[in-house]
Amino acid sequence: MRSSSRTSGKDDPDTRAETVPPRVLSDVIGAIYDCTLDPSRWEGALEKVTKAMSGASAILSLNDLRSHRMVIDKNVGWGAPGIEERQKHIPEIHARLGEWFARGPSLDEPFVASRELTPEYLAQSLYFRNCLKPLDIVDLMHHFLMYTPLHFSELVIFRHQRHGPVTDREIEIGMLLLPHLRRAVTISNVLDARSIERARMAEALDALRCGVVLTNGQGNILHANRSAERMLQNGGAVTGTGGTLSAKAPAAAQELRKAIRLAARNETLLGKTGLAISLSGPAASAPVLAHVLPMNGSELRTRLQPEAVAAVFIGGSTATALDLTPDETKDYLRRRFGLTAAEANVALEILQGDGREAVADRLCISMTTVRTHLTHIFEKTGVRRQAELVRLLMGCEDG
Repeated sequence: MRSSSRTSGKDDPDTRAETVPPRVLSDVIGAIYDCTLDPSRWEGALEKVTKAMSGASAILSLNDLRSHRMVIDKNVGWGAPGIEERQKHIPEIHARLGEWFARGPSLDEPFVASRELTPEYLAQSLYFRNCLKPLDIVDLMHHFLMYTPLHFSELVIFRHQRHGPVTDREIEIGMLLLPHLRRAVTISNVLDARSIERARMAEALDALRCGVVLTNGQGNILHANRSAERMLQNGGAVTGTGGTLSAKAPAAAQELRKAIRLAARNETLLGKTGLAISLSGPAASAPVLAHVLPMNGSELRTRLQPEAVAAVFIGGSTATALDLTPDETKDYLRRRFGLTAAEANVALEILQGDGREAVADRLCISMTTVRTHLTHIFEKTGVRRQAELVRLLMGCEDG
């Protein structure tokens, strides 16, 4: 019953977009982004996502692996009794997903029950027998937004008897929506679940610890909150020369410009562009990331600042916010990607945002050894550049 969930064309947005009508796709993505400013809209957005993926119910959640519980959840089609029953089976769910993560799949690859679990297992599983079967659920698919040793965030789509098992079409649509969901959930967490009205925009944005810059299509700064103003004045990772937002690192500046242009043109084209842009330079003491939120795709976002096409959120990583100790992080890297202890040490140092020479000095090893370890790390994680590695290790990118 097991089979690969990979299909051809998954890395080509234009190919994948054909699986759902453009108008529907635009409506779904717009609804997802509206949730960043008004979290009460998540249920409505999940209904659109579920319908686009031919499902009957869905759960968007942050899971705590230590206590085996959902810390945060939004759901449609379940109701309180259903969620209460499912909570009883979270240890079983986490155990199966833990086995999946241990195999080191890409975070872009979904876990599909019908393709990963045998009929024998499903027949004896209490979760399927006592929770899913009474609801006529015959298949389910987990899409992962973020994963660390202690937490993971996911979207779960449930298929009822009338829909049948998950097909390649639903997998492709889920992978198409995944970067938009990651961006929206990340920024929603930054905004601390507050609804922002235009009349109170400056006050609300100034209360955030992260930097927020609103720009027009040319990257001209329309508004910067206090944190962003300090960043621009201190001459750190971002600059505002000539009133235009940019990044000091050339690669980051290029991606930031591209993301803003795409946000102005069509938010459905953004994909991973502008998601977790690494702004940190060689002398940075900690990773600094930028997330670009399109602003002109709906009335809700437009009324915040009519001229703005993008809101750029600048701050630390999701993984950093979860306060993992260095030992926990290294253990996670060894288990998640099969790194050796020495490779995990190098990977952890790379996470600090410093250059290779600084890594060699701190670990008291040669540059040749650092290069060798990085080559092995790239091979095991499936990335090709150091910037991609930083994103991957912080749980913001696929592997």
